[in-house]
Amino acid sequence: MTASGKHQVVAREAAGGGAAASPSSWSPLRRRVFRMLWIATVASNIGSWMSDVGTSWMMLTLNSDPLMVAMVQAAGSLPMFLFALPSGVMADIVDRRRYLLFSQFWVLAVAAAMALLALSGHMTPPLLLAAAFLLSTGAAMSSPPFQAIVPDLIPRADLAPAIALNSLGINISRAIGPALGGLILSFAGPAVVFMLNALSVVGVIVVLYRWKTDTAVQRLPPEHFFSAMRVGLRYVHAAPVLRTVLVRAMAFFLFGSAGWALLPLVAQRELGLGPGGYGILLAAIGIGAICGAILLPGLRKRLTPDSLTVLASLLFALTMLTLAFIRHFWWLAGMQFFTGFAWITILSTLNVGAQRSAARWVKARALAVYLTVFFGSMTAGSAIWGKLASQLDIPASLTVAAIGMVLGTATALRWRLNQDPDLNLEPIGHPLAPESAMDHDRGPVMVSVEYQVDPGDVPVFMRAIQEMRRVRRRGGALTWAVYEDIRFPGKCVEVFVVGSWLEHLRQHERHTVNDKRIQDRVRAFHHGEQPPEVRHLVAPE
Repeated sequence: MTASGKHQVVAREAAGGGAAASPSSWSPLRRRVFRMLWIATVASNIGSWMSDVGTSWMMLTLNSDPLMVAMVQAAGSLPMFLFALPSGVMADIVDRRRYLLFSQFWVLAVAAAMALLALSGHMTPPLLLAAAFLLSTGAAMSSPPFQAIVPDLIPRADLAPAIALNSLGINISRAIGPALGGLILSFAGPAVVFMLNALSVVGVIVVLYRWKTDTAVQRLPPEHFFSAMRVGLRYVHAAPVLRTVLVRAMAFFLFGSAGWALLPLVAQRELGLGPGGYGILLAAIGIGAICGAILLPGLRKRLTPDSLTVLASLLFALTMLTLAFIRHFWWLAGMQFFTGFAWITILSTLNVGAQRSAARWVKARALAVYLTVFFGSMTAGSAIWGKLASQLDIPASLTVAAIGMVLGTATALRWRLNQDPDLNLEPIGHPLAPESAMDHDRGPVMVSVEYQVDPGDVPVFMRAIQEMRRVRRRGGALTWAVYEDIRFPGKCVEVFVVGSWLEHLRQHERHTVNDKRIQDRVRAFHHGEQPPEVRHLVAPE
């Protein structure tokens, strides 16, 4: 797995599996399944970090060209860009537990193959890049479902603590794994490191196998893969809060990838370190991230999400400059502490924003889009900064990336992360559309909602109903419009089109508390004796 693609611990027992308690930083650990998965994934992530060190260092021994070394990071990030969205779609339409088990067996097989290739002496630079790609493919398959389970299984108040514990576990492993991996590399070589990574996955497989999940009753047939993907992308396009998270993520990770991609080269070429010294630098990042995860709850009480991300971005840019110019090992290790602190601050803040901006029914797909942007930026950035380091030098590449990150903080002026605290995307028991013997695949379907509004209120009504456009589009509408009858002032008709009758039935199931609030505000303008009249028209066969 890549440095950014570690397991996300996100499960807890089904309702009733533990005593209720007031939310705290540690409350998710009271849930037995969460606790067991958390422990298992920390162990697995230690193996992953050891493997990262082994992969980067093995490439340095096989081919030390800066571009090839940076391509290890790119090969580890590219699968997330390519496969996160398809994986998110799968996680929304199949059994997540079985899908997670498949992904973990995939990682086990690839890690074992890497160990055998290294042990037999048949590992080459292209094979190593391919192995890094396949290993990260397993992470791409598992990340969306792991993250999407959080809001389903943990009380809403525990979401931020659960994500913080996630980050804490990842960074405990980041503090231990690189140093341990460097030590084992020094004495036993990369084959042993890769084999230990394979063994570390077994614990996660055991916990997932023994985890008994509740099976939700589905009133409608499962979505088809490609239509589910289109609906997910349409949802993201109609969700301004989530789009803001994506823009801010791209602005940070495109430039922040330089630090990860070029750190092995600084360690070997500029400092003359072996794998042990490189592991210490990574461990310093992990320790800083642990401290950041512990301090984040207090920082969130004092600073807005925008302030946190801007300050952390500036701190990360400063640490990249120190990576470019400081050549004293312990001074540089000390600055890597702040690299970890800044990294976890931004990662956790953006992750919480993405989690809270997506409804449950589309959670995995929305988070998959976030991961696609995250790792797409990491992949492109790694290749760019590696190429620039080859053409110029390592300090110049890091300096340009640091300047770019500082300029990228300007995105906070337009795209602000501050969320509506009353935003509630929990589903509600919205009634299904009128029963009909019509075939589910019939379509497209045009739905019209007729409002009778006081003529003097029409301009205000038209502004208010624009929010319904986002509601309908997020729910799967292909088109949306609103009209006023020229013969009867105040008679306004909302019209939207969905692909099929089944897709319209899904719109009713997807209704959230926030959607209901918006709908109630719009319907408050209606003055008819009866509720707004709804018509359903379907295209002829």
